Amino acid sequence: MILLDTDVMVDVLRGYDPAIAWLTAVSDAEIGVPGMVAMELIQGCQNAREQKRIEKALNVYPLYWLDPQDSDRALKSFASHHLSHNIGLLDALIAETAIGMNAELVTFNVKHYNVLKELKTIQPYEK
Repeated sequence: MILLDTDVMVDVLRGYDPAIAWLTAVSDAEIGVPGMVAMELIQGCQNAREQKRIEKALNVYPLYWLDPQDSDRALKSFASHHLSHNIGLLDALIAETAIGMNAELVTFNVKHYNVLKELKTIQPYEK
């Protein structure tokens, strides 16, 4: 199972060639998007047209949400690391979604995530 982080989804949505090539190469894998990533992408929309385009693109991927145990771990991770390692609220929620599913998180945001030793990350292509 592979979950796509916001930064990778932005590249995919913009049609960035390395992102599309990587996604095509792993098309046999089970690929999803954390629900918090979907919400973050929608939050970044500037108008209704852009939001409809994002929502349509997201329909291709199954969305995965935190369960109660993931939420408890996210709170602990956030409380433990937001001051010392600058982990953001959404990053903690996204990371714990992946950890709870035993999934790999595809991201370039390794700096914030590397404090979570249980999280498996993949940097999918060169930027």
